This record gives sequence, structure tokens and C-alpha cells, in this order.
Amino acid sequence: MSLVTLLPFIVLIGAMFLMTRSAKKKQQQAASMRNDMQPGSGVRTIGGMYATVKEVNEDTVLLDAGPGIDLLFAKNAIGAVLTDDEYNRIVHGIEHDLKSDSDVVPDDASSLTETDESADEAAAASDEKSVDLGKKDTAEEPADDAPAEAAEAKSDEEPKKTDGDSDAK
Repeated sequence: MSLVTLLPFIVLIGAMFLMTRSAKKKQQQAASMRNDMQPGSGVRTIGGMYATVKEVNEDTVLLDAGPGIDLLFAKNAIGAVLTDDEYNRIVHGIEHDLKSDSDVVPDDASSLTETDESADEAAAASDEKSVDLGKKDTAEEPADDAPAEAAEAKSDEEPKKTDGDSDAK
């Protein structure tokens, strides 16, 4: 047999070796994670239940799922051991206070570049009357009421056309 005919088999065996190696590595990481569990740790089971570890045995784990609710699980049923911050965020809705860890950066840079004078100018500009750039309202009454009534009657009779409308069907 030549090397050309053996090449696909070598590639296939190499791919199988790499896949089994990565799967074995993941299993070892999961086993070490389960062995490192301590009472008081927050965990998520493979079924999606969140609880606190109460007691760790050889093959089982006793979980505290709430006041007076203790559940016995196999160690293999533990999907993840959570950090305290992550467990409190998920179960109790308590967010970690990030303000105590670092300075807060504003969402926009205007507070960093603005001076007192420019703030006063911006406040004065906002107090001015806004300019209406749209069509004028029909609130303005013409001096003579008769032509206005005729114009309203004419506009009611003929529907207004827009760019997309056409009479031909």
C-alpha cells in the first residue's frame, strides 16, 4: 500500500485521538470540580436547580434547597459549582457592588468637558422658544370666514394625493 491510500486512515485515527483526548480532559475537569465542593458552596444541578451544599459524601451530596428542604443528589448530578457572587446574583438577585471597586465612568463625555459657563449657556438656550420646522397648523384663521369655508368644502370633496398614490389601477 502506498502512503496516499493510508493518508485518510491516518487522518481519521488522528481526529479520533484528539476528540477522545478533549472529552477525557473535560471529564477530568468536571470530576475535580465535584471533588472540590465544600459545604456552603452554591451549585447548579444538571436539571437546573440551584442550591447550597450542606454535606459532601463519597458519591452523594446533600443540598439545602430552601428552609427545611434537604435533597440528596449523586455527585454526578452537580453541573456546576458557582462563585458566591454568581450564586447570589442568580438565586437572591443581589448584584455585586461595582461602585466600591472602581471609579464610575460616565456614559457620555459631556460631563468631563463641560464648564460652568457652557452649562449656563446650554440652560439659556433650552429656555428659548423652540422653532417649529413642520407644516403650519390650520389654527391660523383668515380674516374673511367665507373663503375659508369654501376651501374646507373643496378639500373634503377631493382626496389629497401623495407620491405613492395613483388613479390608474
